Amino acid sequence: MSYLVEVLLPIRDDAGPILQGVRDKLTDTFGGVTMHVNAPAEGLWKSEGDVDRDRIVVVEVMTDELDRKWWAAYRKELELRLDQEEIVVRASEVERL
Repeated sequence: MSYLVEVLLPIRDDAGPILQGVRDKLTDTFGGVTMHVNAPAEGLWKSEGDVDRDRIVVVEVMTDELDRKWWAAYRKELELRLDQEEIVVRASEVERL
């Protein structure tokens, strides 16, 4: 069984260096990465009566082992770098067909 780890990465117009850093780090660590950058998704949530929005790039990594401590530390690193309260990192078990 393998895992698909997805990072929902909020971006701004000046996100090029951040995306390159994420691409390099995950490729070096896991041997590859998929980044859905051409059609960013839109994240919406209510905050104190207002609706906030983020443009989101979905970053995917396939891995045979799920190192929860590594991913938690990387999530915190990204939250600090991007000045975000929370970045969603989620994992799903996948069966290769």
